[in-house]
Amino acid sequence: MTLVEVNRRHYQRGDIARRGMALAVDFFGAWFLSSIVRSNQIGIQFGQIFIFIFAWIIFRVIIVYNNQGQSLGRWAFDLKVLEVANGEIVNRIPQFQTLLLREGVICFSSLLLSIFLGNIILNPAAVVLLLPLIIDGGAALSDTQMRQAFHDRFFRTIIVSSQRGYSLDIKIKRLVEKIQRNVR
Repeated sequence: MTLVEVNRRHYQRGDIARRGMALAVDFFGAWFLSSIVRSNQIGIQFGQIFIFIFAWIIFRVIIVYNNQGQSLGRWAFDLKVLEVANGEIVNRIPQFQTLLLREGVICFSSLLLSIFLGNIILNPAAVVLLLPLIIDGGAALSDTQMRQAFHDRFFRTIIVSSQRGYSLDIKIKRLVEKIQRNVR
């Protein structure tokens, strides 16, 4: 009997701050597109919701599926989504259907955030709409080993650091350091 050495690659988990910033980039992109059709009427705008969901599917499913697991926000912050099988990270992006269902959960939470932002002045009790997003993100904060949110655990995915991206967080840190040096 011979022993075969399995080539296991170590993946650095994406930290929560970068994941949050990547989600914010994708959220504000979809929110901006959906705000174009917003009317001045009070209440929920169904046209705006439809555009938001459509933009979310394009930004977070179709682009991710065709761009090695990276949306615009994940590309900007050097992150990508990969599959998890049997507790091990597999070097492949999730299937299209899995991505669609996974992002459907996040889209729902982000849509509630969008409604919250549009109605906070008229209805301060709308803060309750943030609970699904807080609970989902809180799961990633409490999971120190894999850093998986509820939607990641349920659909067996994980967000890891990638070597391919724009490194926006690093560029912002360098810019801030340069400004601080020039101020002194």
